[in-house]
Amino acid sequence: MTAASASPLHQLDCDTDYRAAQPIASEYLAELLPQISDWKVSVDHQVDKLCCRYKRQNFADAIAFAAAIGVIADRQDHHPTILVEYGAVTVTWWTHAIGGLHLNDLIMAAKTDKIAATKG
Repeated sequence: MTAASASPLHQLDCDTDYRAAQPIASEYLAELLPQISDWKVSVDHQVDKLCCRYKRQNFADAIAFAAAIGVIADRQDHHPTILVEYGAVTVTWWTHAIGGLHLNDLIMAAKTDKIAATKG
């Protein structure tokens, strides 16, 4: 069992030292994905990414949710792509430095879910 599987992902902090970073192993990814079950792994321009669409009440609620994600993203020094629409926010995480998925992306997906649950 890994440290991340022993602790809820939303309680972990991102590691911003990418000098020796590697994409997350597929077995490890499969082990951790149940903690962020609404997220889907997709391939965009040959890069694995995590993506989730959240329904919101209206545009103001969507903007507030996106802003809350921005705050935690800055604290963790790991930033997503965020698409804000009336009644929805789509969030995409991946690690630019390695061109794919890293544990940080799963951590931030879990933190995004936590924000959604408290701002829901």
